[in-house]
Amino acid sequence: MFLIRNVRMEDMPELLRMAKTVHSNNLPSNERSMEKIIERVETSFAGEAELDQRFFTFVLMDTAHGDGGRVAGTSAIIARRGTPDFPRLYLKVRRHQHFSSDLQSGQVQLTVQLCQDTVGVTEVGGLVLAPAYRANDMRLGSFLSKSRFGFIGQHPQLFMDDVVAEVMGVLTPDGRTKLWDHLGRRFINLSYEEADVFSRTSKEFITSLFPTGEIHTSLLPAAARKLIGAASDDAIPALRMLERMGFQHVDEVDPFDGGPYLKADRDEITLVKSSRLISLAGCKELTGEEGYVNVSRPGHFRCVRCAYELDGDALWIPSEAADRLEVAVGDELGFTRDVARVRADRESQASDSVST
Repeated sequence: MFLIRNVRMEDMPELLRMAKTVHSNNLPSNERSMEKIIERVETSFAGEAELDQRFFTFVLMDTAHGDGGRVAGTSAIIARRGTPDFPRLYLKVRRHQHFSSDLQSGQVQLTVQLCQDTVGVTEVGGLVLAPAYRANDMRLGSFLSKSRFGFIGQHPQLFMDDVVAEVMGVLTPDGRTKLWDHLGRRFINLSYEEADVFSRTSKEFITSLFPTGEIHTSLLPAAARKLIGAASDDAIPALRMLERMGFQHVDEVDPFDGGPYLKADRDEITLVKSSRLISLAGCKELTGEEGYVNVSRPGHFRCVRCAYELDGDALWIPSEAADRLEVAVGDELGFTRDVARVRADRESQASDSVST
């Protein structure tokens, strides 16, 4: 069984090894940077961090490997992305319609403009799955992503009213993006990787050097234009999952790789709405529909995906799930029913039935 829990300092060696195989702002390969992140996460889970400093990182543990298991992936929640001192930067995409009465013809022009969000939103991100755990039928990436929303649903006071998700844009095999090469680098003489790394600690260089007005994308090569709002092939499943949960496209893209931002009202996200607190009635062998069950208290979070049975305000789960959660009968649990997944499965079954 796989378990998700809050990151610990003891996870650092495995996280550093994983960081060398993937590209993620929230998973640096530098030991000191990783240490700072984990320290910040520990303070956040303990309930001792202010809104601007709250950062929650979750690790997916393969419990079949040794004492405590092996780290198989990570995901994160940034409680507030965007402040007056450290704004959230994005490119606003606009469409302008032009028409010539003399020519009796017109066209739609696309523009992008660098914008700053200083009020802030909660951002879900940092989803990284180790290569060995990808491309299988266990839906581990889905588990990593969705388990966070139960935490948000049970602790809404820790987060902003709006939640945003950045979907990875399209990169070349060597880790570049033609959008940055043809747009960002015209104004900022840094490579995509250099600018991405520097933006973790400074936004000033972007706001000072990048134009403030609208830029017509027709001035860019077609290869760069088509990357605006495009998600990488690997990120398409995550994009569709977010859409099913109630996230919507808002014509905002990442200024580095052009990946789309999706946004949702925190309390309208399906997994947040379906989260509740419930007591453990007992354990028994179960099959069928699975849900997300967690135990959350200061400095401690554990979550499993398992079959369940509801009995009023009480919950039955398999004994293995209770063991992984380290809970006993009568303990209070967080429970999240994946309504969107159940609906999608039913629609797929209905479609299969019709097609056959």
